[in-house]
Amino acid sequence: MKCALVTGGSRGIGRAICIKLGSLGYHVLINFRSNSAEADQTLSLIHNNKGTGELLPFDVSNKKDISETLGLWTEAHKEDHIEVLVNNAGIKDDVLIMWMKDEQWENVIRTNLDSFFYVTRLVINDMLMKRYGRIVNIVSLSGLKGLPGQTNYSAAKGGVIAATKALAQEVGRRGITVNAVAPGFIKTDMTENISEKEMKSIIPVNRFGTVDEVAHLVAFLASPESGYITGEVISINGGLYT
Repeated sequence: MKCALVTGGSRGIGRAICIKLGSLGYHVLINFRSNSAEADQTLSLIHNNKGTGELLPFDVSNKKDISETLGLWTEAHKEDHIEVLVNNAGIKDDVLIMWMKDEQWENVIRTNLDSFFYVTRLVINDMLMKRYGRIVNIVSLSGLKGLPGQTNYSAAKGGVIAATKALAQEVGRRGITVNAVAPGFIKTDMTENISEKEMKSIIPVNRFGTVDEVAHLVAFLASPESGYITGEVISINGGLYT
């Protein structure tokens, strides 16, 4: 069974990616931390779309939880292979640096950057053995240009971007590609407090993006046809920043 693991897959961009990958024949491992109701809804939507999947709850900011939960899954499913890993889980906690508390820095770095390392390290060994894999890291416009009030978030996403480029060079000979997708303003709960009416005037396509548009891009990078694309950061921001 070919599997795809999507961290933070219970809602928003993660949910759309789960549904899309499920429609392409992947058995989707839907990671989430605590919102089981939303995760169940994602799984139901995959089933409604004639796909298969299962829930895999663990906290991506906790390396022990990752090791125990994801490690146990891999041990129990030796015949099943995670061919696609989408590192999507992330949080924001915006504040100017002069008022930023230690925990605001640490929580954002752990959830967005440390999680990439611990999850990817655990999954990539099987990809190396099989000489095939697709890793897609969801980053952000903030990680490319920096945004005020997001020193922590920009640092974390910028770190994932640099790691994407480095890892792509390490594993390319083994048939594994590593790319990043950098969304701009996408209609999710993370942007619900931002006025599209006010902001769209600075976006060349004059609107916010949709989660399905991001999912389509991720699905292409996860496909066999994308095998000559690696180490890239692809923006999906309506031309806001190029």
